[in-house]
Amino acid sequence: MSGGQKLAVLRDVSFTIQEGEFVAIVGPSGSGKTTLLGLLAGLDTPTHGSVLLDESDLTRLSENDRARLRGEKVGFVFQTFQLIPTLTALENVQVPLELRGTAGAVERARDLINRVGLSDRGHHFPTQLSGGEQQRVAIARAFANSPKILFADEPTGNLDHVTGERIFDLLHHLNADEGSTIVLVTHDSNLAARASRVIRLLDGAVVEDTGSSAATNGVTTPHATRVTGS
Repeated sequence: MSGGQKLAVLRDVSFTIQEGEFVAIVGPSGSGKTTLLGLLAGLDTPTHGSVLLDESDLTRLSENDRARLRGEKVGFVFQTFQLIPTLTALENVQVPLELRGTAGAVERARDLINRVGLSDRGHHFPTQLSGGEQQRVAIARAFANSPKILFADEPTGNLDHVTGERIFDLLHHLNADEGSTIVLVTHDSNLAARASRVIRLLDGAVVEDTGSSAATNGVTTPHATRVTGS
């Protein structure tokens, strides 16, 4: 509801993403990209329809079960970073590793901090970091558990060209070498052009899908997803 009226954010969205794909979701501001990404990751649920993630229907799971599934299989880079303010950059990256009881959590977190170019900033708190540095910490955290599928909302939005290229290289490594599926929202036409598939939204509907002929046995299958809300 918005101003006492129902607002249709997404309408009749239906597609399948194959395991191992690198997908860019593009479209103008207000077209529903971020809402769609939140639905795919189970951060929100559609008013109608279903969202299947690795054969699990997110719309039928409790909030706790969706959180558990994300912890096991999903990495998410928020546009607003969502870093824990009382933890250092290094500790923020360690959080998902510690929650899973991963051996060598500190070493893994330190390696990722180095790979995003923040080796000398690991002991700084989020308020001591620039927006671009916070974004890189958020990306490192999302990579921590080598997720089966990574969702990213504007992962290069606050970064300069050189750092953006470094982040793309990390995304490509996760996709090509570790087999993770990548789904990202971006306004960066250069980044979108390097994805293996582009899904374009306009006014809450898919108007172009360069992989629409893909088979149906995918990791993420949002089928007939409709959203009438924010």
